Amino acid sequence: MIINDAFFQLEDQNQRLIQEILASRCYKNYLQAKRQMNECSEVAQLKKTFQAEKDKYEQIAAYGEYSPNYRQQQRNVRLSKRALDLNEKVAAYRLAETDFQQLLDEIGICLAKTISSEIKVNAGNPFFETGNPSCKGNCHG
Repeated sequence: MIINDAFFQLEDQNQRLIQEILASRCYKNYLQAKRQMNECSEVAQLKKTFQAEKDKYEQIAAYGEYSPNYRQQQRNVRLSKRALDLNEKVAAYRLAETDFQQLLDEIGICLAKTISSEIKVNAGNPFFETGNPSCKGNCHG
């Protein structure tokens, strides 16, 4: 890599882009939702319950149907995961996380298209709306 004035200009532009992202409403919503979720005692208890049920299931999973209470333990894991997922603060966090990820994906696509329309960008979202339909969700360009 050649370090010249163009390199330093790109570095400065990169820093400005980062600062704009960090100042964005989308990022602030994400941080707020994450903080609210992490500070909620109900969410902490739901996570603890889910992890305990998951650990119990993993201990017997290798034995499958031969393990006593296999189906019940499998059901307990699903029920505890559902309770966690349906919590209002967890759901708000997941929505904010998805919105922020979409912003980052769109920035990546814009940067790639600025250079060349042939560049493929892994957006990580198979339902990404603005991508190339021929790539089946794995790339966008």
